Amino acid sequence: MKIVGDSEHFKQPYDSDEEYVSKTEDKRDCEAAQKVGMELVSLSKTQLDKIELDEHLYDSIQQAHKIKPKTEAYRRHMQYIGKLMRNVDVEPIKAALAIVLNKNNNETAKLQMFEKMRERLLSQGDSEIQTLVEHYPQLDRQKLRTLVRQATKELAKGPESKSSKELFKYLRSEIQD
Repeated sequence: MKIVGDSEHFKQPYDSDEEYVSKTEDKRDCEAAQKVGMELVSLSKTQLDKIELDEHLYDSIQQAHKIKPKTEAYRRHMQYIGKLMRNVDVEPIKAALAIVLNKNNNETAKLQMFEKMRERLLSQGDSEIQTLVEHYPQLDRQKLRTLVRQATKELAKGPESKSSKELFKYLRSEIQD
């Protein structure tokens, strides 16, 4: 006697197929590809040049920069980019995108670190200069003192200070982490 569930009559075409992808999974993959496409569109041209892309995809991303955001044309174009992304291996693009975005985050963090150093130098003076020279022996103590003194005088007169900017540039050029 045969069990009803074992009947050839009740089998579905995907029961034996191990690589079956449901419609929901397919939609999720398409949406993920479209999100990666949106991230690519948000990049600048120099950042985009660092990522290896298909020529047609690259051109479409460049066209997206010319379309006003929050318009129907932009939405349709983003869907088109998503469609192009489905035909491309997304994983290497995601990896390159992460590297590009992380590099920008690291640069921002470094700039913020130099800003804080400059603020501490201007507020604490010689004690902070001593601490910085101990941590970074390549810094010239005399030049630091001169820049801090000039920046402090200029900041007393007004918010914009040429010496303060010079101090920032000096810190950034001398300290390489």
